[in-house]
Amino acid sequence: KPTRGSVCINGQAVDKMNERKLAQFRQKNLGFVFQAYNLLPSLTALDNVALPLTFMGYGRKKRERRALEMLTLVGLKTHVKHKPTQMSGGQQQRVGIARAFAANPPVILADEPTGNLDTKTTAEVMKLIVSTVRENCQTLILVTHDIGVASYADRVIHISDGNIIRTEI
Repeated sequence: KPTRGSVCINGQAVDKMNERKLAQFRQKNLGFVFQAYNLLPSLTALDNVALPLTFMGYGRKKRERRALEMLTLVGLKTHVKHKPTQMSGGQQQRVGIARAFAANPPVILADEPTGNLDTKTTAEVMKLIVSTVRENCQTLILVTHDIGVASYADRVIHISDGNIIRTEI
């Protein structure tokens, strides 16, 4: 909840929603890419990607088919049975990206999605995220301290101590 002002997404006052409505809104409208991947260690890549679709009521076959499509898109078709500990950081982040995009949400929130990756993998991951967002006409809101990562954005908002310093287009 904001300390002041309001948050409206697609005409809906998100800050006025109760926890149940907010959870439903997130489920239908938001995909999350985390810096620390947030994959469940006991699940395979396929199951990690399919998990959010379970809560949306997708049947098992449809979930697994969509998860496989997404893992193929991120270049991990051969890793569907791998658990997070059997994958590199870049591969785990690609699983996280596949999971965020699986339900085709209108908005993707990415918190330092390349913070744990090397320079080469960072470029690969950012190209993948940007191309997927553009192909699906989605909005990407990305938080980063990395100027190189920010260069992928159409608009960059610089914030310091909670205040907007400047905006670049």
